[in-house]
Amino acid sequence: MQTAINYLHSFAQVLIYLFIFAIFVRAAASWFVRDYHGTGMGFLVDVTEPILGPLRRLIPTGLGVDFSPMIAIAVLYVLGQFLS
Repeated sequence: MQTAINYLHSFAQVLIYLFIFAIFVRAAASWFVRDYHGTGMGFLVDVTEPILGPLRRLIPTGLGVDFSPMIAIAVLYVLGQFLS
């Protein structure tokens, strides 16, 4: 039983860090890619939008800068550290 819990714990940590990576790649790619309908960017938007969308509605953009990726990464990082 303890082994199954350890596997679930490790899986949750890996999933959190993959989300952090996906958000980082999407934020970096948004500076260069304007077509979000491509397969790579479309996938990143589909995966990260459930996390970033609600944050965008809560946090106003300051001077045209979207702070939701930074806040999402910080929250996910703290959650990942809490699990370890």
